[in-house]
This record gives sequence, C-alpha cells and structure tokens, in this order.
Amino acid sequence: MKYIQGDSREQLTLYTTCLDDMIGQDNTVRYIDAFVDNLQWDSLGFDTAPNQGRPPYDPRDLLKLYIHGYMNRMRSSRALEKECVRNIELMWLLKNLQPDHNTISRFRKSNPKAIKRVFRQSVSMARDFDLIGAVLIADDST
Repeated sequence: MKYIQGDSREQLTLYTTCLDDMIGQDNTVRYIDAFVDNLQWDSLGFDTAPNQGRPPYDPRDLLKLYIHGYMNRMRSSRALEKECVRNIELMWLLKNLQPDHNTISRFRKSNPKAIKRVFRQSVSMARDFDLIGAVLIADDST
C-alpha cells in the first residue's frame, strides 16, 4: 500500500513566500504590532535606562511579546523564550528577535506600572470603538 510521503528533511528548499505572506491580514499579531507602535510611548513610563555591554532590546518589542503571551495564556518567560524560536507569529511580530527568559522576566519586573497603563489604554480604546459596553453585570451565584 502506498502512503503519502513527506519531503526529505535533508533536501534544501527555497520558499517563494516571505514571512509577511505567511501571516494573514486579520491575524492578531498584526493588531498587537499596530497597537504598540501607535502608543504614546513617552507618557507610559517604561524603564529605558541605558545599560552597559550589549545594546538592550527595544521595550516596544518586549511589550509586543508580553501582550502576545498574555493573549495566549503564556505567562512563563521560559515558555515565551521557546515560542520565539518555533512560533511563526512571534517570528513575524519580533522580526526574528529571540530574547532569553532573563530579559523577558526583567522587563516584566521592572515595568509593572507601565504595563498596567498599557492595558488600561487598550480598554479605553476598545470602549471608544464600542467594542465593549463597560456596563456592570453582577451575579450573586444563586
């Protein structure tokens, strides 16, 4: 009996599409990218102090990674580090950057207030576009 065969792993291939073509126009990573790029960055209060040694990652890229992880229930910095290598959406979103788990964790620890401001701004933006009603619904569980 013949089976459908996959391609050889040793065979070199040339992809005819770029990374941008592999991500759909309605994919959530495109919205994350546009949202973070259009934030009023100076008023948010992110820690952008220069450090010694290797140049740091742009806080915008780390924020994009954090928001993507939050939306996909990945809170662990080690899990986010792994996803940067194997998830094509994150490769597109971060432009193939691969921060390590210490960098991701330090970003999260040093910017809690600024991250909270970003999430508040996203809620107010959703309210402005009538995506949420902002109406209190209470239930007493009876």
